[in-house]
Amino acid sequence: MTVLLTGATSFIGSSVLSALKARGHEVRVLVRTDDKAAAIAAEGVSAVVGDITDLDLLSRLVHESDGVIHTASPGDASSAQVDADLVDVVTSRLQGTSKPYVHTGGVWVFGDGDDLTEEGAVHPPALTSWRVEVERTVRESGVRTTIVAPGIVYGHGKGIPALLVGPDNIRLVGDGSQHWTTVHVDDLADLYVKAFEAGARDEYYLGVSGHNPTVRDLGEAAAAATGAPVVEESADESRARLGEAFADALLLDQAAIGAHAKETLGWIPSRPSLADEFRSGAYTS
Repeated sequence: MTVLLTGATSFIGSSVLSALKARGHEVRVLVRTDDKAAAIAAEGVSAVVGDITDLDLLSRLVHESDGVIHTASPGDASSAQVDADLVDVVTSRLQGTSKPYVHTGGVWVFGDGDDLTEEGAVHPPALTSWRVEVERTVRESGVRTTIVAPGIVYGHGKGIPALLVGPDNIRLVGDGSQHWTTVHVDDLADLYVKAFEAGARDEYYLGVSGHNPTVRDLGEAAAAATGAPVVEESADESRARLGEAFADALLLDQAAIGAHAKETLGWIPSRPSLADEFRSGAYTS
């Protein structure tokens, strides 16, 4: 199958690209620059230079594909409109076909909870409140859609957890008592591919491994590798340092086991936990 993948050079998207290739899929990616296109082409992947905001180009590429996986995001104030426009184009182009669409959500939309599931009520922080309406559009489209809602994504020394490790100390977000529900980026990529291949209609998966450490647990694991002191701060200090919206998302207390994806798709997360990654020094080099 020819899969149209957005965000192929991003943290999540690059791992999804590798997982798709490993499964023998032909992949076509949309990248912003000639340099990125050349790097992708060197890996034997078809690349088109353009932007997901070019809706005419996007429409053509969706039509020419056998399905779509969307991992791209501006990560700024334009994210809501970009995602809404993309979903409108993708779902309209896939109407009346059996082509699958896998959309990226995020576990933060469920708010605080010690046993989050796909059926839970949503209580999003301000940072991701826009996702609720976009996901509703995806689910009501009538297309073969799956939403993957990742937890805190880590791996290879990258992702949000890297912000805990500073040059002189390990700085927690708040006092570190909140739990983060986590997933290794390569395990998450396997979930995307399994979801795409299943091609279900109106499916939803929490992309979480089942490891739910406290931020303090993570800080102490990092400190064991670096010898740096662990510094906690008040919630207001975290908001001042990171920005209110981002800090409030990171201060959510969340735990989940991801049973639905494991039971339905046979997804088995197998990479090291985030605490193990910190202890190994993966986030200190």
